[in-house]
Amino acid sequence: MKRQLNFFAALATVMGTMIGGGAFFKIANISSLTHNAWLSILVWPLAGFITLMAGLSIAELASVYPEDGGPVKYLEKIYGPQVSFLFGWSLIIIYYPANIAALSIVFATQLKEIPQFKNCSTTLIALLVMLTVLVINWLGSKLSSQVQKIALVIKLLPIIAIIIFALFYQGPNQLAGAPSPHLTTASSTAAFGQALLAVLFAYDGWLSIGNLASEIKNPAKTLAQAIIWGLFGVTIFYTLLNWSYVKVIPWNQVVGNQSAALLTAQKLFGHLGGTIIAAGILVSVFGAINGHLLLGSRMPYVLGREKKLPASNFFGKLNNQTIVPTNSMLFECIIATIMIFSGTFDSLTDMLVYVSWIFSILLFTGVFALRKKHPDLERPYKIPWYPLPPILAICGALFVVITTTLTQPILAIIGILLTLSGWPVYLYVQKKNKQLE
Repeated sequence: MKRQLNFFAALATVMGTMIGGGAFFKIANISSLTHNAWLSILVWPLAGFITLMAGLSIAELASVYPEDGGPVKYLEKIYGPQVSFLFGWSLIIIYYPANIAALSIVFATQLKEIPQFKNCSTTLIALLVMLTVLVINWLGSKLSSQVQKIALVIKLLPIIAIIIFALFYQGPNQLAGAPSPHLTTASSTAAFGQALLAVLFAYDGWLSIGNLASEIKNPAKTLAQAIIWGLFGVTIFYTLLNWSYVKVIPWNQVVGNQSAALLTAQKLFGHLGGTIIAAGILVSVFGAINGHLLLGSRMPYVLGREKKLPASNFFGKLNNQTIVPTNSMLFECIIATIMIFSGTFDSLTDMLVYVSWIFSILLFTGVFALRKKHPDLERPYKIPWYPLPPILAICGALFVVITTTLTQPILAIIGILLTLSGWPVYLYVQKKNKQLE
C-alpha cells in the first residue's frame, strides 16, 4: 500500500475513531451506575488518564514496530504467534464488528429523534448507514481518510459549541446542589468500576492506528505523536462535554436518558439550534463508524496475507482498482450485521472493551519484557517518566477487568469463549500450512 497519510490524517483517524457515540450517549449508562453527578463527571478524566498512560506505553511499541497489524504485531514480537493470533481473532470477530454495530445502532437511535424519521426501523437505518460507510471505504483509503478528516472537523463543532455555551450559560447551575462524590461501600466501588468500563469505550479506537502503518508517512514518529496528542485532546473534550450535560439539564433528565446531549443542545441553542447540533452528532457517529471499518478491515487482510487465517487468499487480497482489502471489509460488515440484529449498544461496547483490555495488559507488560530482552533496540520514541506510565496503565486495566469479571460474569465468559474459539482455528491453519510446505 502507498504511504499517503500524513500526521494530520493519522491524528484525525485516532481522534475521529474515538469521538463517536460514547461522547454523546454513554452519560446515560454512567449516570445510572454512579447515581452521582460529580462521579459521572470525574470518571471521564480518570478514564482519560488511564488511557493516556496506555497511549504513552503503546507509542513506544508503535515506534519500534511500525508495521501493518499494529498491536497484533507487537504481541507477536514479544510473546509469539499463538497469543498474537488470539488477539487478532478477537479483534476480527468481536472488537471491530461490535464497534461498527454498536455505533450504527446509536446513529439510528439518534436519527429517530428527528420527527421525519421517528417511525423508521432502527435496524434498517443501522444497516443502511453501515452499507454507506462500506461503499465509501470500498472506493479507497484516500477517500475514507478524507471523510475522516472532514468528519473530525464537523464533529468537533457541536462539542466545542456545547462546551463554550455551557461555560457562559446564565440559567440555573444544576451542579450547584449536587452531593459530593463518595465511594463508601463495595457495591458503590463496583458500580464505579462498571462506569469506568463504560467510559473506556468512548476512549476506545486509538490502538488500531497501527493497522495503517504501511500507509502512514514516517510511521515510527507519526504513530507515537498521533496517539499521544489524540488522547490528550479527546480527554479534555470529553470531560468538559459531560460537565456541560450535568450543569445545564436537571440530574433526573440525565440519568438513563440517551437524549441527554440533545436536551442540552436544545436548552443552550433552542429547538433549531438543537437540531443543528443533533446533525453534528450524527456526523460524529458516522465518522467513528468509518474509522472502525477503515482500521478494522486491515486486520483480517494482514492475517490473510501472512497465511494465518482459513481462506487466506480471500482475506489477503486487495481490490485491483482501489488497492484496499474489500473482501475483509465485507467480512467485518457481515459479522456486524449479525450483531446489529442480536445486540444492544451497551452490551456490545462493554464486551469489546473487556476483551480489548485483557490483551492491553499483555501489551503494557510487554514494554518491560522488550526493554529487558532487547535493551539496545532502536526506539525513535521512549516512554517519558518510565516505568510509571505502564505501571499505572496495568493497574487501571486490572481494575477494569477484575471489576467486570465480578459484576458481569456472563458478559466476561462470552467474551473469553469467543476469543478462545480462535485456538482451534489457529491449530487448523498451522496444520494446513505445514502440509503445503
